[in-house]
Amino acid sequence: MDKLLGILRAAGEPTRLRIIGLLGHGELTVTELTQILGQSQPRVSRHLKLLSEAGLLSRFQEGTWAFYRLTEDEEAFYLARTLVDLIPGDDPIHTRDLERLSMIRGARAKQAAEYFRANAADWNRIRSLYVPEEDVEQHLLEALKGKKIDTLLDIGTGTGRILEIFSPHIERGLGIDLSREMLSVARAMLAEKHITNCQVRLGDMYSIPVGNASQDAVIFHQVLHFADDPESALREAGRVLKEGGALLIVDFAPHEMEFLREQHAHRRLGFGAKEIAAYAKEADLKEISTIPLAGGKLTVNIWRFEKKRAAKKSRNSLKVVK
Repeated sequence: MDKLLGILRAAGEPTRLRIIGLLGHGELTVTELTQILGQSQPRVSRHLKLLSEAGLLSRFQEGTWAFYRLTEDEEAFYLARTLVDLIPGDDPIHTRDLERLSMIRGARAKQAAEYFRANAADWNRIRSLYVPEEDVEQHLLEALKGKKIDTLLDIGTGTGRILEIFSPHIERGLGIDLSREMLSVARAMLAEKHITNCQVRLGDMYSIPVGNASQDAVIFHQVLHFADDPESALREAGRVLKEGGALLIVDFAPHEMEFLREQHAHRRLGFGAKEIAAYAKEADLKEISTIPLAGGKLTVNIWRFEKKRAAKKSRNSLKVVK
């Protein structure tokens, strides 16, 4: 009851309700919120502080920028989403806020498009070496078909494409990446596609910014070959997976294309089945399936693993120590 009352008190103020309404459409920085609300930064920051203390918002730092989004707490998130849905669509203040939000997103999208154009040639060259991404994506969706996924983590999210294709099938998705430029691309995509159940943030595969046993599914899509220490990356992924949770790895089979290492920072030229299996064993994962997708000069493997469930102790197996 106290938690509920605290949330309602925090939300029961015009500016704070406007903030909740805006963040219901995606994460924003303090600067972006001040531009939309037309208020000073200290005043907006105070409202954000009160909403965060009440548990309605989550804040995370990314370099010199601080981003805010609706809370990750399940109960408080439900209340926040309910408040967003209750705001009348024809309210003039809310309508104006959304118009300003659209302008900010347009500027974001332009910046992201410029970055994408500057790098697209290299990506297209690599993609021409293996099966079409559409085939890979379809196999990924099939691998998790029928599995209830409340939380999905995309490690090395890049443009956010994995979040995009899984968004209709999950409750919430989070993508992490070490490139701020790629995160800008991903944020622009999520906004353009009106995907509100997925978010991205700066994050390291060796120190994932989520709690133990918090994810129903984790995906490494063409990321592990960049890793200096793939074993540690998989062990960290195993830490955040729930018992019975699924881990999907998409990466190349062993190959000899040195130009990928020399020109595109690939540290590993593919992975063999025994090597991946050994890494997974150390991460307390069991292999479910491997799907090889041959096409072009490179073969793509999709490995599916599952987090082992803790063994249940039998009462009859307990020894009585006298």
